[in-house]
Amino acid sequence: MEEKKEIKQEPLSNNNEPEVKNIVGVGKVIERSITQEMEQSYLDYAMSVIVARALPDARDGLKPVHRKILFTMGEMNLYSSSKSTKSAKIVGEVMGKYHPHGDTAIYDTLVRMAQDFSMSVPLVKGQGNFGSIDGDPPAAMRYTEAKLTAPSGEMLSDIDKKTVKYIDNYDGTLKEPSVLPSKLPNLLLNGAVGIAVGMATNIPPHNLSELCDGIIHLIDNPQSTTDDLMEFIKGPDLPTNGEIHGAEGIRNAYTTGKGKIIIRGQANIEESKRGLRIVISSIPYQVNKSDLITKIADLVKGKKIDGITDIRDESDKKEGVRIVIELKSASYPKKVLNKLFSLTPLQSAFHVNLLALIDGIQPRILTLGSALDEYIKHRQIVVRRRIEFDLTRAKERAHILEGLKKALNHIDEIITIIKKSANREDALKNLIAKFEFSEIQANAILDMRLSALAALERQKVDDELAEKLKLIKELEAILSDEKKILSIISDELKEIKSKYGFDRRTKIIKSELDSFKAEDLIPNEKTIVTITNENYIKRVPIDTYKKQARGGKGIVGMTPKEEDSVKEMVVTNTLDTIYFFTEKGRLFSTMVYGIPQASRQAKGQAIANLIQIGQDENVTTILTDTKDKLQDKKFFIIATKRGLIKKTKIEAYKNIRKSGLIAIKLRPDDKLRFATTSSGEDQIIMVSRKGQSILFDEKDARPMQRGTSGVRGIKLRESDDLISLDILSKDDTDSDLLTILENGYGKRTNISRNHPRQHRGGSGVKAVKTTVKTGLVVEASVVEGNEGDMIICSRHGQVIRISLKSVKKLGRDTQGVRLIRLNANDKTASVIHIIKDEIIETIDSGSPPIKPDNDEKHNKQSPSLHIRYYKDEK
Repeated sequence: MEEKKEIKQEPLSNNNEPEVKNIVGVGKVIERSITQEMEQSYLDYAMSVIVARALPDARDGLKPVHRKILFTMGEMNLYSSSKSTKSAKIVGEVMGKYHPHGDTAIYDTLVRMAQDFSMSVPLVKGQGNFGSIDGDPPAAMRYTEAKLTAPSGEMLSDIDKKTVKYIDNYDGTLKEPSVLPSKLPNLLLNGAVGIAVGMATNIPPHNLSELCDGIIHLIDNPQSTTDDLMEFIKGPDLPTNGEIHGAEGIRNAYTTGKGKIIIRGQANIEESKRGLRIVISSIPYQVNKSDLITKIADLVKGKKIDGITDIRDESDKKEGVRIVIELKSASYPKKVLNKLFSLTPLQSAFHVNLLALIDGIQPRILTLGSALDEYIKHRQIVVRRRIEFDLTRAKERAHILEGLKKALNHIDEIITIIKKSANREDALKNLIAKFEFSEIQANAILDMRLSALAALERQKVDDELAEKLKLIKELEAILSDEKKILSIISDELKEIKSKYGFDRRTKIIKSELDSFKAEDLIPNEKTIVTITNENYIKRVPIDTYKKQARGGKGIVGMTPKEEDSVKEMVVTNTLDTIYFFTEKGRLFSTMVYGIPQASRQAKGQAIANLIQIGQDENVTTILTDTKDKLQDKKFFIIATKRGLIKKTKIEAYKNIRKSGLIAIKLRPDDKLRFATTSSGEDQIIMVSRKGQSILFDEKDARPMQRGTSGVRGIKLRESDDLISLDILSKDDTDSDLLTILENGYGKRTNISRNHPRQHRGGSGVKAVKTTVKTGLVVEASVVEGNEGDMIICSRHGQVIRISLKSVKKLGRDTQGVRLIRLNANDKTASVIHIIKDEIIETIDSGSPPIKPDNDEKHNKQSPSLHIRYYKDEK
């Protein structure tokens, strides 16, 4: 059985010191609260990471491991003019003397300082495989060699003149610099990335020439603002080139120390023998090229990016990055490129966090101005210490020269004294006693050989002494005037720029880059939107319907479900906003591309899946941006089934909620039937189902608020209702009224000659003769000239496309001519007029047979049929 240990507890002290216990067989044990221990230990750990590992010093822009590597290489005399040595030897020296951590971490740091795609100005020149922008690992350290570059030599310049403070190494056997003299403004030049405890730094690289100019300007103008400095330092300059979009992001980063910068790779659309292709010539900073190509390939395979047939990496050391993306002939290059920017790292955000250590101890967020100030203050100290060192050496030499000058006057006596002295100490005493030399002067004389002492030339001593005295005077003058020290810093920066400066690599585009929207990634194509009486909606390409001769049977435009028929068709663009007016007086909107594309025969999707329409609510009118030219119009003109009309400013319908807006306040027995747009100076024509029409000046209808009922537009009989509302300009004399009747008949009638202008609210005149043969009016609209085609759609989905000029011009009281030969029990549903359409037709002329439907429901007149027009601006 294990022996129980005796515990002797010492009395607690009164000064809150940790409690100490003696445990037999163990010894003294300090008892302490775990909370206190965790707080203290974590604080110690955090400070160690912050100060000794993750954050750069604002003065030289280096983390401790970088500084130790460069200092060690300097000690090894591995400057740019020297021969390279094995990386393993460098790593071993660093690890053994100054950095007792893993060799892999040291080598990885050495490698990064040699990569021209990671550093704006590499500080190490590598020989061998030091990795690539594709993420390839470097060769093992036993194979590669390295030395300092010429710019990194400037980082160590004057380090031997006591310009920086030295501290003990990890075991106290050696001394290492706490900071490097750093002629280069390295913090901003090469940037830094590091994650500490509770904080992180992320500083992008900058252009050396711009930094030199900015610092010189700040020295000359200490009160310079961020905007002043940005006249010289335009923004980050990344080693991988690319483009930065948005000057505001740069300014925020420079003003506050934090900001988001949008970086894009450079890509151009080129023409080749195969067709168009996208060529990427640069990628964003810190993006792995191989991963980028893989990401693009995965998106193509996953069908998230369409239109790409091949991806090739043609990059090489001479030409740099070159990624070639071959495109399909029918693709939209700009849309493909937008998708690449949106879905891949070809566009990346760099989150700037300009955090650095002040005096190597205190972490602080810096602005552009304060970061440059820290560099200037550091260089002031370095230059002052260098001058003080040179001044001390000059004074020491001048003191010795003064002794030599005195010795020349008594050279023979001095030689005699030296010869007669028993030893060096005796000679030293004798010289000091005889000639009043200082100990330093006497030692300098004794250090010289007698032959050299005898050969001293007075003129050389006098010249050198005069030179030293002059130098002393100059150095003292500099130390007494801070402006002269600043002038030296400026001159050194000019020299640095002259030696190592280079042109900007990253293009800055000042305009802000809008965030990607879905429409940025979707081709703007012409399309036809159809709605059925049962509120099913779809869109199809416009070239689905081919042109036929007047009176033809057409093709099947859709195969609606049982007891359904086409109510409305509209030609528009995929990037348009489409507005839905319902019979209950509500208005909804969505994007055209959001409507599912379907085949010619498909019934489409229930419109309730697109907008929050009620189950017993039907769409009666649709408007779109392009077709109805909303950007050029001022008013919505809304008409009801009973002939009421309301004019309201379009801006009153902005910000349409998902649940819709009230477009018009309806009376109990009325429904919204039509909506269109006007300029405020137009004429309005209204047509009833039984062929009555009225033409009046738009100004007869005053503008009203959104929630009002409107005024009477046309006086209708109880058995009649409104079938059409349209607009024509005030001075229009050429336009015709196109009327289409249920049984496939139609005609054109000149409006100015056949329709007198009346006052709003009258019964109007006869626009078309309706008979049993022709049926009632289903659509009526204003058309201009003979150019263009019409697409006529029947309730059962039969579609024909005919030329407008084939429709005869007739008087008002006529029934028209046959335009489409309908199947039994089928009726005309809607018409689209396409002006100057140049789209090539690609559909098969064959179509499946149409079965007659004897259901009486299909013989009912559609309650809300409306004609729509689209003018192709091509």
